[in-house]
Amino acid sequence: MSSAVILAGGLGTRLRSAVPDLPKPMAPINGRPFLEYQLDYWISQGVRRFVLSVGYRYEVIVQHFGIRYKGAEIEYAVEERPLGTGGGFLAAVEKVGRREPFLLLNGDTYFGVDWNVLNAYALKHDADWCFSLFRTTENSRYMGIEVSPEGRITSLKSGVEQGSRLANGGVYWVHPRVLSKAPGVGEKVSLEDDLFPNAFAAGRRLFGIEFKGTFIDIGVPEDYHRASILLTGMAHRGTVH
Repeated sequence: MSSAVILAGGLGTRLRSAVPDLPKPMAPINGRPFLEYQLDYWISQGVRRFVLSVGYRYEVIVQHFGIRYKGAEIEYAVEERPLGTGGGFLAAVEKVGRREPFLLLNGDTYFGVDWNVLNAYALKHDADWCFSLFRTTENSRYMGIEVSPEGRITSLKSGVEQGSRLANGGVYWVHPRVLSKAPGVGEKVSLEDDLFPNAFAAGRRLFGIEFKGTFIDIGVPEDYHRASILLTGMAHRGTVH
């Protein structure tokens, strides 16, 4: 099973009113950090090694999880200054290795994606990046994705469209060859605004596959409060460990 990089370095400014002075992935949900739910899910999918890209108040994360959690190895890539989502990703992958595909996860979202399905789909299509997509009617928060009948991404859009559409769920299958032409480590870059559009323009093989699993984004207070209801319900049904 490949490793997983988790982007856990965000400031969480929109969530500050509900969760003061904590890294966003450490926001408590029913007495447990949100990041625990995410790690539990991906460990259940077979991940045994995580690299956490951390920045703001990273000591809180390191002290809580250490170097091992429920049998999984944890390493940290610490941002000395904010590098953006793309910069944090590039710093973390230095610790992943470049031999096999790996997962990239947003630290403030939970998405019930089946690794076996995602991996098989990405390999079948010889993808460079494979996005896990969900269907939404929100018209402002998520990057809209359009795909061809074969699943190749044909458009990356900021969230402005009306009505039901596919959106980026923040769980990515990554082929290590994408790193060969990436910007240098230490530069401040964005996944959504820089790396993805550049990869698309360069003709990289970007694919997307829709999943019906639960999607939770704790980026704003109302969804953070909703997460406790969703994750509690899933725990009762045995789908969260």
